[in-house]
Parts: sequence; structure tokens; C-alpha cells
Amino acid sequence: MKNILKLVLISSIFLLSGCGIKNADSVLKNMEKSLKNANSYYVEGVMEIINHEDTYTYNVNVSYKNGDYYKIVLTNTLNNHEQVILRNDDGVYVDTL
Repeated sequence: MKNILKLVLISSIFLLSGCGIKNADSVLKNMEKSLKNANSYYVEGVMEIINHEDTYTYNVNVSYKNGDYYKIVLTNTLNNHEQVILRNDDGVYVDTL
């Protein structure tokens, strides 16, 4: 019985010591390190622009490939107006749909 109690106590100590709490700074540093080493990534988000009394909301999709190739799609949630920013070997292009 004592051996089982010791085993449970030791295993619980290992479990509790392995579950460390991370703060925001360590998470951001880890994410920045991962992004610097990444060959490509895809990010989706929401952007709000506040202009005096008006608020504009956009859905944002960003695709990046190593070598400074990227595509950014901004979509206005109010009227589905879409703007695409594209960079490739030929230059940077902006297209509004």
C-alpha cells in the first residue's frame, strides 16, 4: 500500500511540474521565432478601422511565401467590397473587385 501511495505521489509531482504557466511575453517570443524560421504561413483575422463616428470592419487573409511573396485579401463585411494586394517577381499589384 505504501508503494502505491509513493508511486501516485511521485507521478503527481511529475505531472504538476510539467504543467508550467506561460506568460504573454514568452508566447510572443516563441511565435516570433517560429515565424522567422517559417517558409510560408497563412493568417486570417478581422480588422476594424474607426474614422470619426464610423467603424469599418474588414476580414483579412494573408498568405506569405519565403522570398517576400505575399497575397493580402481585404473584404469589407458591410458590402463585400474586396481588395487584393499581391507581390511577386514582377512587382506589387493592387486590385479592387
